[in-house]
Order: sequence, then structure tokens, then C-alpha cells
Amino acid sequence: MKIQHISVDNFKSLVGFEMPLGHFNCLIGLNGAGKSTLLQFFDFLSQQVKGQMDNWLTKRQWKATELNSKLTNRLNIEFTIDFETESNQKLQWTASFNRRELRCTKEKLTLQDKTLLKVEDGQYQLYKEEHTHTQAHLQGTIAFEYQGSILSQIKEEQLTDKLKQFKSFWQNLHALDLLSPTLLRQSARDAQGMLGLGGEKLAAFLYELPPTQTQAIIAELKANYPQLQAYEVSNKKPGWKRLSITEQFQNKAIATEARHVNDGLLRMLAIFAQLTTKQSFLLLDEIENGINPELIEFLVDQLVQTQAQTLVTTHSPVILNYLEDEVAKLGLIYLYKNEMGATQAIRLFDIPSMAEKLTVMAPGEVYQDTHLRELYQEYKLSKTSRKQLNEAVPKWRRRNRFWSTKPRALPTRPANLTCQAKIRSLDTLRASRLPALQCIRK
Repeated sequence: MKIQHISVDNFKSLVGFEMPLGHFNCLIGLNGAGKSTLLQFFDFLSQQVKGQMDNWLTKRQWKATELNSKLTNRLNIEFTIDFETESNQKLQWTASFNRRELRCTKEKLTLQDKTLLKVEDGQYQLYKEEHTHTQAHLQGTIAFEYQGSILSQIKEEQLTDKLKQFKSFWQNLHALDLLSPTLLRQSARDAQGMLGLGGEKLAAFLYELPPTQTQAIIAELKANYPQLQAYEVSNKKPGWKRLSITEQFQNKAIATEARHVNDGLLRMLAIFAQLTTKQSFLLLDEIENGINPELIEFLVDQLVQTQAQTLVTTHSPVILNYLEDEVAKLGLIYLYKNEMGATQAIRLFDIPSMAEKLTVMAPGEVYQDTHLRELYQEYKLSKTSRKQLNEAVPKWRRRNRFWSTKPRALPTRPANLTCQAKIRSLDTLRASRLPALQCIRK
């Protein structure tokens, strides 16, 4: 199951917000554009099927009143999530979350336009899947207390297969948007299959992994840390787990406790430990933090290749240069705030000037060559001016993007080049592409 599209209204700065998603998704934009808010919204969605919204707010040190946008006077948070199932069917989840009651007071789940779940006016209905129609097999008045989605309280045996898959998807969404070196170094008791928002349960999480997964993690990390031999988690008497790393230098093995291990290695260890477990969706904020640029390519490749959908944020053009063009076209999403302060999203290379640049530049170079403050204005103007141009310019002239000047062709590079090949190709084209790029910027 994959998320294809989301729309949300009234969650913090997400007002009238819509965004398409691919397999690997990377958010870019200025500070304060809403990148972290979007990661928080996905974790908010995940918590709906887990219930205990009050505990989730406490962990994030939030108040329920802080969930709503200050840009509107509405109380409820409305959202619609579109999925594609393994059998290529369309699944849609629509809900209205009331922050006072901390639950979805209105909720509907449909599969190919057939209702699977409906909550409205204090009533609930669960429908049994049939070949040609759906039939209600569980319904009644909501006489029990719950938080989040009603799915958080309905027993597993009462759910249909599709509802079980839907619930499992959100239960296996893992948010690592608050990873902190300080928290990663802490001792922990029980992880219960979770690293924790800031990675505070890393030691216990590693302790609970089976030997096969432990060996897989070490094998992956040794590719970039040749001196790494193993990690060990000691179980102290009160039940606290303490992490240490063993490295080999010549003939000497040196064990170092986590509180003395470098930030980058701990961060990589946490990410790869999470990647070895069952997951449907992974959230990471500023993945370049604490990690040497030489290791970033390795990390990005692993995130692109993992079976789970991934949503990350970055401010680094280096990371974008490690993406293939097709991955970048679908996965690079530019966030900005409009005049009223609401976060909006568009695929970066759906903007015409960005698509033009990508023909001669690597994705990271396009990002570095762009003024993000001006990009929103360019996109805003392009939506209105292109309509006016199409009405004013004869059809035979519209075929040429630079219709108002002497036609000139952008120099192109062969498709599917590696990052290094792109750079070599760009070096040879550097002089010839400048006039075209200057025209694009205008």
C-alpha cells in the first residue's frame, strides 16, 4: 500500500494544502516553509489508528489547542489521504478531527467507491467486502470513549482484511524527525519495537533485534566504517540497556560507550536499525545532520531503494545530486508559504524553469542555482502569465518557449548519467549553457 496524494486543512500552517507523493520524497524550501510541520502531520495521522492522542501530545510537548492553524477560526482538522493498494485499487480515507474531543468525529474509508467504514453523527458502520458490493456487518451508536480513529478501539477480529492492512500501514509508519545525539546516547529499558521520537530507546531497540538483523546492520555499516566490528548492548540489573561500539585498529579492539561515540555513527546506526524492521513509511528530518558528505550518497541510495515510502527534508544540494533525474522529478517537492502564511507544495521540476535547468544540470545544481525566495513569485506569475500568453501569442509561436527572443536550443546531456558523469558533462557544457540559463532566469 502506497500513499499517492494528501490534502489537509487547518493543521498548523497546512491550510488548503495538497501534495502528491512518490516512493522517495524529499522536501526542500526556506526555513519556516512548513517542512517539519508536514512530517509532524504524517505522525499525527499514524497516531490516529493507535489512539492515545493525549500521550502523543505529551511526548511532543504540545497542547491540543496548538494543532489548529492560527490562520483560520475553524475547530476541526480536515484531511483526505489517497492510497494505491498492492492490487492497484484506489483506497481513500477522509476524516474530520476534533481537537477538543481528540478524535475523528467524522470518518469514511472507501475502496473503489465502496464504503468500508463510516463514522458520522455519533453512529458507526463497518462494511463487509463482497465481490460486487459491501454489506454492513457491524454498526451502532458510539457509546464508548476513544481517541483518534475509531479503528484504534475496534477489535482486530472484527476488521475486514482491507481494514487490517490499512491499520497495519499506519502502525508501521516510523517518525525519526526528532533524532537527537543526546537522546541516542541514553540507556533505555524497553523499546517495544520503537526507537522513540528522538531515538531515546536506541539501546533497548537494538537489544530486542534478532541476531540476523544485527548482523545485517553491522554489514551495512562496515561498508563505510571498515574499522567497525560490532555493537554490544549490556543488560544492567535494573533492566537498563547500555550501548557500546567496538572498533578494530590494527590488532587492537577498542570498545567505546555510546556517550563517547560520534554523532554521525549513532545516527546512521539508528536509521539502519529502523530500516531492517517492518515498516511502511519512514520520516526523517534534515538527513544530512551530523553525517559526513562521503557517507550521504550511501544513505540516500539505501533510502531510495528501501521498500517503504520515505519522506525526508534537506537543505543540502549535495544530497540532491545523488538522485537520478527520474527520482528527482517525482520526489523533489518545493514547499513555500503564500501571502496569507499557508504552506503550499509543488513538485520542483513541475516548474517550467526548473525543468529546463534539469536538462543541463544535476538536481543539486538546479537547487543551488535557484533563489527560493523568488521561486514562489516566479511560479505564481507563471500560472497567470502563461494563460495570458496563450491567448495573445499565435499558436505557431507558442511551440517555442523563448518565443519573444530569437529561438535558441538548450544544450542537453545524455540521460541517466551518474552524478560524476553529470559533473563531467556539465564542465564541457558550462560555456554553451550560460546564455540559455540567463534567459531562463529572466
